[in-house]
Amino acid sequence: MRITCPHCGPRDHSEFTYGGDGTVTRPDDTVTDRAAWEDYVYLRDNPRGPHVELWHHGQGCRMWLRVTRDTVTHAITRVEAVGPWAGHINKGDGS
Repeated sequence: MRITCPHCGPRDHSEFTYGGDGTVTRPDDTVTDRAAWEDYVYLRDNPRGPHVELWHHGQGCRMWLRVTRDTVTHAITRVEAVGPWAGHINKGDGS
């Protein structure tokens, strides 16, 4: 599988580390409901088809990426940078 990093270009997936489900939302820090935190930490769907994931380019630019990947075919349909620099990288201006 090859992931096209917006900064480095196409790279083998071995340069990246899977960072988990990209659709999970962290509960607000004021939430004290134990069940809400257990759901956030432990419960994950195992979807069949397109899924949004987080990947870290640890052996490259060290950027975090949001990758939309089909879990059946492994075809990647979208890759975008996430974090404070994402607006510059995703526009392609590199600044």
